[in-house]
Amino acid sequence: MANTYTNAKLDLTTTAVTVLYTCPILTTGIVKSMLISDDSGVGDSLAVTITSGTEVFNLFKDFPVGNFGTEELLFEPLVVQAGEILKVTATTANRLHVVASIMEIT
Repeated sequence: MANTYTNAKLDLTTTAVTVLYTCPILTTGIVKSMLISDDSGVGDSLAVTITSGTEVFNLFKDFPVGNFGTEELLFEPLVVQAGEILKVTATTANRLHVVASIMEIT
């Protein structure tokens, strides 16, 4: 078994559902941290989902971030299994950045 540390970063320039991280095949991803930051000075909110096969599960819905604020979404690690996909959706384009720190176990 090997552990690899990585991160996934997005500047949410659209209000479309956007893939943040896809867990590779034969891998388990442990998301240690997920930071959301507002760079607009206005504040905004976002949604976070995890997709497993054809099923979509809400992790956060309309999570608020204050103007120029930064929020940590996770207080415990989040396990993402092989093939599962973390997606984020901003309420308004060009306001939020997302950074997730992930340990992948193969």
